[in-house]
Amino acid sequence: MKELDVRPILEAGGEPFEEIMKFVSNLPPGEGFRLWATFKPEPLLAVLSHQGYRGDAQEISDGNWAVEFTPVS
Repeated sequence: MKELDVRPILEAGGEPFEEIMKFVSNLPPGEGFRLWATFKPEPLLAVLSHQGYRGDAQEISDGNWAVEFTPVS
């Protein structure tokens, strides 16, 4: 499973939305990915659900979040 860690962008005060969407558009059909973030990305969960992904978010021990996006067939 491919992974994208946007925590450095967020910690620097940046907005990773464009990078995330570019990453998703380059995934092979039917492939999911794991996203690492500094918060639960509720808006992204909604956006990607409209693009056919289910997002399962889990807070990890250091207060960051791991979100596994899987394609819904």
